[in-house]
Amino acid sequence: MKEVKSPKKPLIYYYCIALAVIFLLNNLLFPKMLEMQIKEVDYGTFLSMLEEENIEEVEVEENQIVFSDRQDPQKFYKTGRMEDPDLVDRLHAANVRFGSEIVQQASPIVSWFISIVLMILLGQLLSHYMMKKMGGGPQSMTFGKSNAKIYVESKTGIKFSDVAGEDEAKEILTEIVDFLHNPGKYTEIGASLPKGALLVGPPGTGKTLLAKAVAGEANVPFFSISGSEFVEMFVGMGAAKVRDLFKQANEKAPCIVFIDEIDTIGKKRDSGAMGGNDEREQTLNQLLTEMDGFDGRKGVIILAATNRPDSLDPALLRPGRFDRRVPVELPDLKGREDILKVHAKKIKLSESVDFNAIARMAAGASGAELANIINEGALRAVRDGRKFVTQADLEESVEVVIAGYQKKNKVLSDKEKLIVSYHEIGHALVAAKQTNSAPVTKITIIPRTSGALGYTMQVEAQEQNLMSKEELENKIATLTGGRAAEELIFHSITTGASNDIEQATKLARGMITRYGMSDDFDMVALETVNNPYLGADTTLACSPETSAIIDQKVVTLVREQHQKALQILNENLPKLHELAKYLYEKETITGEEFMEILNRP
Repeated sequence: MKEVKSPKKPLIYYYCIALAVIFLLNNLLFPKMLEMQIKEVDYGTFLSMLEEENIEEVEVEENQIVFSDRQDPQKFYKTGRMEDPDLVDRLHAANVRFGSEIVQQASPIVSWFISIVLMILLGQLLSHYMMKKMGGGPQSMTFGKSNAKIYVESKTGIKFSDVAGEDEAKEILTEIVDFLHNPGKYTEIGASLPKGALLVGPPGTGKTLLAKAVAGEANVPFFSISGSEFVEMFVGMGAAKVRDLFKQANEKAPCIVFIDEIDTIGKKRDSGAMGGNDEREQTLNQLLTEMDGFDGRKGVIILAATNRPDSLDPALLRPGRFDRRVPVELPDLKGREDILKVHAKKIKLSESVDFNAIARMAAGASGAELANIINEGALRAVRDGRKFVTQADLEESVEVVIAGYQKKNKVLSDKEKLIVSYHEIGHALVAAKQTNSAPVTKITIIPRTSGALGYTMQVEAQEQNLMSKEELENKIATLTGGRAAEELIFHSITTGASNDIEQATKLARGMITRYGMSDDFDMVALETVNNPYLGADTTLACSPETSAIIDQKVVTLVREQHQKALQILNENLPKLHELAKYLYEKETITGEEFMEILNRP
């Protein structure tokens, strides 16, 4: 639901408040101050003070007499005038001075002047308050200025040695650094450096870190701005920010300009009848113009990062703008091991830590997740009162990232605990009895915060990039092994297999629609992947009749592997009981314990 913001009040509203304040001051405060200066007394008091010679100065008017106190000349009094022919003589006898104007009244011009000054002061205060509300001081009125963060070369602090697991990306970007250091050898042969490089990859793989490392290696100023910072409420403000950004970059050349999440302003322009967001399209058009207009020989390099390359406008990706597309993919086994070592430099570790084993357990993890694994291991060591991080800490932190923290306050009943034990052993037993399944490394029935009541961890012995049809079928059979064990032992089924069903269905559908592993459809793509770096949603590209056939094929494939899992468990029923009983008692067992019991005569 969108947040409903109250509309801003117009400027005239604040001016009306200022006028009302001035009116109240003129009509209420000033008359009261004047009245406080002159105190009204009766005629008898006047005569008494005159006889006691306590009057310093007097002003005799037609209807009243104003006089001052001799003991305190700052005090003024007034009284009504009476018919008294001897008044003047008595005043002379008491040595009273006669004055023309004892109290100076403020003239209308002075009052008007004071009002104007007050209005100006109040206006300044209101303007200062409004500018603070709009963004903080005078800078809030500079709508056309880009708010890019500028890091000078001495403050970047990041080198290529701080980035691990992306050797190919670093190799491509090293050429940009070399050009900024030695432009002569490129211009001598007539070569020109690409104007821009687009870093593409899933979230958390280190795209921003790589851009900062390029600036750190090149030792040049680094402009960093997010694509969302160009988006403004007023049409034309985003384009003005783009112009100002490139103006600053040209002044500080050679330098690097980094635009993070460029898909915010670089999406494909809409050619429909309704049009698109005019502000976003104007900003994109200005960016395209600026990238065409600046002189690449000055050494202004444009780097951008996105995890949605399929949504970018083709004009942005053509040669002459973003010439190079640098893939920043999820790290492989060696890359994960190197990333773990980089992040573990500032952590006190036990000598027995095996980074290769942790990297194999964290298959598919991004650089940010691997950094989190190291940090979680350090936090666990602190909680347990140790001075260094052990292998067990890191293994537990991998499980935390995969399945969440242990939910210690969730207590399963004996029946539920027994069902979960058979369920997890069903997965592990089916996996172990199939030749092409990954070995089991850990089985637990301790509930996790992710909602899992238990899980079976399988770790590949080596990095696997390709999977055969048989391996995928074995994986589906392993996923159905938990439900098969419940059916075989309890002759009933529970809701515990919901995630297994989802993964098995996804694999089976992919085999038929995307991998061409069906005899009926051969090598025909029936499904397309959208946003491969963000969820990898799929869209069917076939007729409704074909879709119905696909559904039947998926059901048949999953059913066949389900029957295969039932057969494996039925053939190894004694071991199923023995292992489930052991897991029920221990709650967590290792892969070595599992294989020792399984291979026992």
